[in-house]
Amino acid sequence: MRDLLRESRRPHRVREHPYAPWFAVGAVCIGAFMGQLDASIVTLAFPAMEKEFGASLAAVQWVSLGYLLVLVALLAGAGRLADVAGRKLVYLYGFVVFTVASAACGLAPSLSVLVACRLVQAAGAAMLQANSVALVVSSVPRARMRAGLGTQAAAQALGLALGPALGGVLVATAGWRWVFWINVPVGCAAVIAGRYLLPRTRQRGRGGRFDWQGLVLLAASTSALLLAASVISGLELPSWSVPVLLAVAASAAIGFWRWEARAPSALIDTALLRNRVVAAGLAGALGGYLVLFGPLVSIPQVLVAGGTGELVAGLVLTALPGAFAASALIGDRLLPRAWGDRRRCVVGAVTAAAGCALLAADPAAEGWAVAGLALTGAGLGLFVPANNTVVMAAVPEQVSATAGGMVNMARGIGTALGIAAVTLALHLAGGPHEAGARAAPAVLAAVALLAALTASGRVVRPGAGPYPGRS
Repeated sequence: MRDLLRESRRPHRVREHPYAPWFAVGAVCIGAFMGQLDASIVTLAFPAMEKEFGASLAAVQWVSLGYLLVLVALLAGAGRLADVAGRKLVYLYGFVVFTVASAACGLAPSLSVLVACRLVQAAGAAMLQANSVALVVSSVPRARMRAGLGTQAAAQALGLALGPALGGVLVATAGWRWVFWINVPVGCAAVIAGRYLLPRTRQRGRGGRFDWQGLVLLAASTSALLLAASVISGLELPSWSVPVLLAVAASAAIGFWRWEARAPSALIDTALLRNRVVAAGLAGALGGYLVLFGPLVSIPQVLVAGGTGELVAGLVLTALPGAFAASALIGDRLLPRAWGDRRRCVVGAVTAAAGCALLAADPAAEGWAVAGLALTGAGLGLFVPANNTVVMAAVPEQVSATAGGMVNMARGIGTALGIAAVTLALHLAGGPHEAGARAAPAVLAAVALLAALTASGRVVRPGAGPYPGRS
């Protein structure tokens, strides 16, 4: 029993190999690939789920929103737990939970059961994602940090890239349930690889009581906000529930911030947020993933409504994550070496905004959609690794998993807002036709420009905040 609660040693041959750091990055990339594969496949299956369960898009989107809410609520706590108990240990158990829950999702007899299984799956995903960035940072030399994080981002993008095409094939042939069962063999392989390739945790943080009050307040705030957006988007709840939900969201958010500032073992480290570099980077992570996931919902709706089949829609959608992967992987080599991370963030965000604007020109035309999605993905592939590097370089290693959890929390909030914002835009514009098809990418373009503005005003200096740099 004790062995199940301890991190195992890597084999001597692996530990002493000159490429040992990159073996560890490769093991982390399996999880990065798996998580994003699941995310991109699920959104493509929404139309099929609507038909099978006889539900609206506002209801079916909770297959993703419920998952994201649990993910956001648990990420920082999972990161803090990993800093204390061991990142490798928490990471591997996260894979086990995620894999078992994926199998259960494929067997779900109703939409409500499917959503419940997705909540469990999200708990496993939180254990994975809260540790992925920290495992990369602690495995590779500091000089190679951006390359390691870029490789991880490329693995995420590869999962996103394969997801739409693979999802289109599965939904059109075997059925939507296979979009969950596909995670099972990948998860089993990842557990084995992680056990033998990931290093044990060398520097651990201090323990403390888990912040249940913060967790409840965060979950209440995000859930109420997204539920209000869903009601406006067509979810069948009384209209008076919207102002009530918005009031709950605002009250819980204020209470969360005040509680976290004085809690003995806070869910998030507010000292990190007082560092302007970290705060701006987290805002950038939120905006980047809002822009990334918005089209994954809107484009299948627009194309399928126009008569395009799921398989073709999936192939078109592949342009976004495919360009993201290519840009994240080779962008570091193509851009001038003298460019700092701030400039890379600005260029990437502006490029993504241009792609969204192009997408708004005629999103129902497959050619325009491919061009706009590719340009958006290329910009985000430049923005995301540079933005992550800025955040992780501004914090000491002993809180790297906590900071990584906060980065992923911001990503999760951005993803949820992307899904909710696109669903709301489509509903208010009358559906995935004409005005609705153009409204969604226009909103995403505005968010990308806001991310560029945030990045351009970022000032990186040694004295900026309580954690001025890595130790």
